[in-house]
Amino acid sequence: MSTEIFICAADALSDGGKGIRFPVTAYGEDAIAFVVRYGQQPYAYLNRCAHVPMELDWTEGEFFESSGLYLMCATHGALYEPDTGHCAGGPCRGGKLQPLQVIERDNQIFWLPDESISATRA
Repeated sequence: MSTEIFICAADALSDGGKGIRFPVTAYGEDAIAFVVRYGQQPYAYLNRCAHVPMELDWTEGEFFESSGLYLMCATHGALYEPDTGHCAGGPCRGGKLQPLQVIERDNQIFWLPDESISATRA
């Protein structure tokens, strides 16, 4: 059974606003994931574009494009639906972001690690 890992206070995320980055171990390697709020729900993904394995954010925590409707890769402009991670346009060509399971409870956001993406190594 997974242990819940605290990411941030729920009010640290605003709809279509800045995301919170956090360290993970993805497939045995150190990586970064992020959580954003969209449609009043938190969504988390591995911070790795489906087009080219690079981090998405423009500057730290800036994942949404200007309308706040899509997540956008700063490098090549790939667009992703924030609630599904599916490619919505650009060079990602049907790709998808790797989702992480998060829950919001007691005004806090928690991540539930799984077999492929786990807590960072000590």
